[in-house]
Amino acid sequence: DRCQMPSVKGISTTVGQEQPVSPQEKQVLEDLEMSLARRPTETLFQEQPKTGNRYLEDTLLRSYLKTHLPPKVLEEVHQDLERFGNRLLTEIEPLGWECELNPPVFRQFDAWGQRVDRIDTCSAWRRMKEISAEEGLIAEAYERRYSNWSRLYQAVKLYLFSTSSGGFNCPLAMTDGAAKVIESLGIPGSLRSAFDCLTSRDPKKFWTSGQWMTERRGGSDVANGTETVARRQPDGTYRLYGFKWFTSAADSDVTLTLARIPDAEGQCPQGSRGLSLFFLRVRDEQGKLNNIQVQRLKDKLGTRQMATAELWLQGARAELISAEGRGVASISNMLNITRIHNVIGAVASMRRMISLSREYARRRVAFGKLLKDHPLHMQTIARMEVQWRGAFLLLMEVVRLLGLAETNLASEQDQLLLRLLIPVAKLYTGKQATAVAVEAMESFGGQGYMEDTGVPIILRDTLVLSIWEGTTNILSLDVLRSLAKSQGQVMAVFLSTVQKKLELLSGTAGLAPAVQRVRGAMGSLTQFLEKAGSEPTVTMELAARDFSYSLARIYTGALLMEHAARPGASCTDTCAALRWCNQELCPVAVESGSGSYRAGAALQDSALVYGDSTVGQGD
Repeated sequence: DRCQMPSVKGISTTVGQEQPVSPQEKQVLEDLEMSLARRPTETLFQEQPKTGNRYLEDTLLRSYLKTHLPPKVLEEVHQDLERFGNRLLTEIEPLGWECELNPPVFRQFDAWGQRVDRIDTCSAWRRMKEISAEEGLIAEAYERRYSNWSRLYQAVKLYLFSTSSGGFNCPLAMTDGAAKVIESLGIPGSLRSAFDCLTSRDPKKFWTSGQWMTERRGGSDVANGTETVARRQPDGTYRLYGFKWFTSAADSDVTLTLARIPDAEGQCPQGSRGLSLFFLRVRDEQGKLNNIQVQRLKDKLGTRQMATAELWLQGARAELISAEGRGVASISNMLNITRIHNVIGAVASMRRMISLSREYARRRVAFGKLLKDHPLHMQTIARMEVQWRGAFLLLMEVVRLLGLAETNLASEQDQLLLRLLIPVAKLYTGKQATAVAVEAMESFGGQGYMEDTGVPIILRDTLVLSIWEGTTNILSLDVLRSLAKSQGQVMAVFLSTVQKKLELLSGTAGLAPAVQRVRGAMGSLTQFLEKAGSEPTVTMELAARDFSYSLARIYTGALLMEHAARPGASCTDTCAALRWCNQELCPVAVESGSGSYRAGAALQDSALVYGDSTVGQGD
């Protein structure tokens, strides 16, 4: 029997007949056979998910802006964001990938053995700095072209920029924070030039700032972990001596840092009252380090695109910018801004992962049909979508309130609410982002685990969001401090604000079940607070995380319903609100009812962790 194969350019390919074959014919036959051999596996190739203009594809963002911005502002903002979305696609995304492939390198010595302590960054990273200036990613918030909406507009651009920035969103967070601190100090004459550079749109003038707080003994506990000493010089400046264990954006132009000023006897006051805030240039005009020695770059899980270093300050020249001993109070403005940037990064990473998952589901065939046609797969993505929608609206609420505060339009209630919502939003969205990123990676199957898809990069960079600028527990305790410091006013404002939103929503068709659930959660939260008031202090500490989660879920539920009740809202807006409110909105009440915070619970926790059989069961 003979098997007739297709002829190729006149070449006879009849099998079973021996005849001379030229080398050229033999090569053609081999290529054809290889092509045919590969054909059965071609259906295994997977098509890359591709997204378009991030602004135009983000219907929730666009509907929010249309609802809240004044028409004239909306018109200008819309045009700029559409343009920016195209720039992200064509220019910024490729640069971000280059930053990932070319992380910073530390050169300790030159070719002749001279110590240079040079941190080399790639050209794409340096280009990101220029683009940040050109786009006004810091300037927009301080020019206030759109009054109280300027801060929200800046946040939207940063949100779109974040996951394409190649990690440059991190130095921008600290740059924004430094500008905010200087502005809050009234922009002293000695800092006017620095402020102008930090907020410049000129790439040749634009500066970025670091934030050098963490030392060897510290993390969030800067009050007890800061050992750096500041020695006053005859000209009124200071020289800093100490070791900074974790300095983000070590290639920045300037930084803010904390140090202790010795008294007349040479003793340094301890605790937070002994800390003062300093501003310093990292390098002089010739590019030489300011008496700073780089020990090494940190080998991090994520955000590898950004240089994070261990630094010795060996007489670094600095300027005292806070009142002596008031460093922690002065730095609080910076922490608020960087925490908001953390929320922006969390919401952006969720959006990016969901967008990729959604697009992949339109292309990937499994078990005879597209992933989007598998109900369980779509349910999984829909649940992620609800989480992102809630986080997005919480972010918008925070920056809306910040915009009011920065333009002196915020009421006392607005300012109290902002003080509470910043740590609540930071801690909750950080956890949301991690969960969504892991779930989204899984939605790609094994392909999501492949480094060159870019999916693992987003996951790694997302994991820092529940750690940087205060872990979940640290921020939960900060929430409690805000309640105590305001003597309960913060909580009263929270409850009254949600109640007002519910009253406006009570007649909205389709949202009645969600309104009822939020109202019930509010009642449970109030009962918990009344009960906790007579309990030992440890009760509220044990409840802090669940309490903060409850605040986040209740307030976000109200925001989702508010958005779904606006004129022109879609059925998906209503669906998202209902699904969000269908979860447990007040976990602190549930856990309190099960005895998680009762006397002896802390001892039981220790026994479970360390296996101490001598610890009693408690009541």
